[in-house]
Amino acid sequence: MTAKILIIDDEESIRFTFERFLRAAGYTVVTAESCAEAIEQFAHSSFDMVFADIILGDGTGIDILREIKSRGLICPVIMVTGDPGLETATESIRLGAFDYIPKPINQESLLHAARTALKYKAINEENEKFRANLEAIFRSVKDAIITVNADGVVIEINEAAVSIFGYSPNDKGKAFNTLQGTGTEQLAKILDEALGTGEPLTVDRIECQSADGTTRVVSVKTFPLLTPQGIPSGLVMVLRDDTRVVDLEKALNNQRQFHRIVGKSGPMQKIFTLISALSQVQTTVLITGESGTGKELVADALYQSGERSSKPMIKINCSALPESLLESELFGHVKGAFTGAIKDNIGRFHSANGGSIFFDEIGEITPTVQVKLLRVLEEREFERLGSSTPTKVDIRLIAATNKDLKEKVSLGEFREDLYYRLKVVEIKLPALRDRREDIPLLVNHFRNSFNATFKKDIKEVSSDVLKAFLKYPWPGNVRELHHTMEHAFVLCNHNIITFDHLPPDFMGGRAGQSPEDRYEADSQAIRAALTKTAWNKAKAARLLGIDRVTLYRKIKRFNIMQSSALVYDGR
Repeated sequence: MTAKILIIDDEESIRFTFERFLRAAGYTVVTAESCAEAIEQFAHSSFDMVFADIILGDGTGIDILREIKSRGLICPVIMVTGDPGLETATESIRLGAFDYIPKPINQESLLHAARTALKYKAINEENEKFRANLEAIFRSVKDAIITVNADGVVIEINEAAVSIFGYSPNDKGKAFNTLQGTGTEQLAKILDEALGTGEPLTVDRIECQSADGTTRVVSVKTFPLLTPQGIPSGLVMVLRDDTRVVDLEKALNNQRQFHRIVGKSGPMQKIFTLISALSQVQTTVLITGESGTGKELVADALYQSGERSSKPMIKINCSALPESLLESELFGHVKGAFTGAIKDNIGRFHSANGGSIFFDEIGEITPTVQVKLLRVLEEREFERLGSSTPTKVDIRLIAATNKDLKEKVSLGEFREDLYYRLKVVEIKLPALRDRREDIPLLVNHFRNSFNATFKKDIKEVSSDVLKAFLKYPWPGNVRELHHTMEHAFVLCNHNIITFDHLPPDFMGGRAGQSPEDRYEADSQAIRAALTKTAWNKAKAARLLGIDRVTLYRKIKRFNIMQSSALVYDGR
């Protein structure tokens, strides 16, 4: 949707100029000539950003900032000032303005400021989505809980408040503002405000100093405690330590590789954040996605970054084990449990005790195994075949499937209770065609990897091959790209991969190209090589993987002149 911008200025010429420039750029524009008119606009409309003159006839731009803040509106404000001094700029920024621009203002500066502010707003909104997702993940983590009476005296305090924030079980009966703990002074002010209003209060991400000098980022929620008559008698304060989440957001902002998973695209950055958040909790995780998207890599990342990384990680491919063996492999058996059971077998679950267990293609397990697996998840115990003695087990279960389990539930092929027990948190991996911006990154990653494996020094893939990679739908996803690059490395004995090195059936085979397409692809590859080597034919021939005689013949055939090669490179 088109961004909606409010312009507040008591000079008609300024309003007219801003409106004309912004409308020409495709924005929806509303104007106001005073504080009062702007406040009226806020009452009836929402805006994506605001330009406000710092000096108005009936107030100031600071009044506009306060009005926006009091209404809880999320829109950046850019101050417009005729006095571009440092003091004016500093004051407006201190009071919450996104930026300021001095008069007179040209079109380019105005549009640049608008684009920057709107991009900032979009990032903030995306961060809010991240925060909502992360909050859902951390519901299983115990938050610090403190209850106080109407006088601010502590009634109860839980273990998380003791272990995370440094409070003591002996703090019961003491005034909260006298306690020794992380951020007591700041938290006491929030508590006093909440007690004074008697209303729920939320304060997100404040920085609190702990006793050892470190800084914690804390989010606070308070809820009033009411008597049967509805009279406030105190409150409960819930403290969430967001320090690690904030650190993760910063660390993962531009991260391109997480363990062995490669990707800089938005969908993959979200998955990196989700994996990191899940690594320190024991929640069951269901990884879904098409074949070849990297589900096992995600399972490995969850395991390697988690608390159980020093314990075993047992993997089971449910589609590879025969139905007759799967139950015995998972739960073990005792001697004599069935024909051929000549000795006891402890099974995969027992082997994974204390660590993690990964079920690949979990949609393939039989109804009998589904029942037993559900019991393991709910009761943390199982029985070996031929035995009635339950065995306790401590495992973190990670499952993956390329099937639609919800559809299998509707068809009666998969238990609904097990489906929801597995899907506590779902990591849905995107298809490679839905994150094409990661393809050059993956190509470079595989190039480095295969150079080491095959002891080669291949510098790059040709521009035509890369263009083809970016257009191809990749039904086999990252796995198919991996195999395609491996095939090319086997065949390529020079330092650039061309179409001739790709599998014959890639994109229907190069034989499926028309003579015109092959002609154009070959001529462009030669032009690119000549340009890259500054018209050094010997180097260009080596780059193309052909001899100089062949190169001379093709230059003549395609009528390539030195100037045309330079033009091809954009010079």
